Amino acid sequence: MGEVPATTADTPTTHRRLSRAELLEEQRRTLASPRRTYGLAARALFRAMDLFYGRERTLSKFKVLEVIARVPYQAWENVAYVAVTHRYSRPNLARRIFERVDESRRQQDNEQWHLLILEELVDRGGRREPFVRFRLLPQAIAFVYYQLTWILYVLRPAWSYRLNADFEDHAEHEYALFVQENPWLAEEPYDGLFAQDYGSFDTLADLFRQIGHDERLHKDESVRRMGEPRFR
Repeated sequence: MGEVPATTADTPTTHRRLSRAELLEEQRRTLASPRRTYGLAARALFRAMDLFYGRERTLSKFKVLEVIARVPYQAWENVAYVAVTHRYSRPNLARRIFERVDESRRQQDNEQWHLLILEELVDRGGRREPFVRFRLLPQAIAFVYYQLTWILYVLRPAWSYRLNADFEDHAEHEYALFVQENPWLAEEPYDGLFAQDYGSFDTLADLFRQIGHDERLHKDESVRRMGEPRFR
């Protein structure tokens, strides 16, 4: 398994590649930790996901989850770009806002790799997915989620960050449980189309442990942002 150089800290903008021992420990940590107390919007989203895609944790369902996961970062990036347009006459503030743009883009890119890898795995497994249920419906859900995230951010950023923290916490726990429930994941390596970008892994289990850890980093960053002003 190829290693990515370690960074000094784990943040959504610098996702450190964990060793297998670290991945196992982080999965145990996730499984032992309680879930957040989810807000109304998050609970409604998770129930809708179960209604449309079933309660079972599957690759196809995770793929839909990742379609939606990119949305908050897109919304925050767009809001920040608008802010730069109105604040460019204050260079220091504009620079700080643009740093937020860069951060959101990196988070979005990380979720994009998750989505592409899941699409690859679903395709490799030869699963036939109904077009409306797995193409059109996820886009519709993502559109509504984008509007909600954007509105909440404009009204009060902490509300938008809390919703994302709930979503990422849910994803973190779902990936950990998926690995626990499917021993076959430990029998197949990952060295697919996106290994050069995201990394190769000795097993699919380690791949999903890493993805779950990424989700925790996104969650922790959103929790930290809840206590900060929109742009500092």
